[in-house]
Amino acid sequence: MINPRLLALMVFVLFAAATRMLPHPPNLTAMTAMALFGGAYFADRRWAFAAPLLALLLSDLLLGFYPHMEIPYLGFVLVVCIGLGLQKQRTAGRIFAATLLSSVMFFVLTNFGAWLLGTEMPYPKTLDGLMACYINALPFFRNALLGDLIYTALLFGGFRLLEGRFNALREPRPTPA
Repeated sequence: MINPRLLALMVFVLFAAATRMLPHPPNLTAMTAMALFGGAYFADRRWAFAAPLLALLLSDLLLGFYPHMEIPYLGFVLVVCIGLGLQKQRTAGRIFAATLLSSVMFFVLTNFGAWLLGTEMPYPKTLDGLMACYINALPFFRNALLGDLIYTALLFGGFRLLEGRFNALREPRPTPA
């Protein structure tokens, strides 16, 4: 028998991954929110990492692979880790802070990778080159942060509403010993 909560969580993750297929401004997708949501909601850590990463891989299979995919994948693994910190207490303030932390961390990591490995726009391997890389990426960060905030609110808020409406989706409470 399929666990309704696990199935619903998987549907949410797949929905988030599907946003990459829709027309959107650059970097305004649900991918970071999806990884944060996966970490925060999947009780089994294997699912917390596997579901978002497999959804990301599936969308990459459809959209095409790109150089140095390991860097964004590492970023999403770290976002799942941030999400794991939300499992015990998912308050609006903690989710908001985790979203900001995830967005900034992902921006810093992926643009450091772009500077270091420089396949698309090679920057000089100097501090000035690194700063130029970050400055040139700021418009993309604005979109990413906006997408992260919107989709995090949709995923976390939507699932919270469903949990309130359907008992089968609520987290099992530990039984007292």
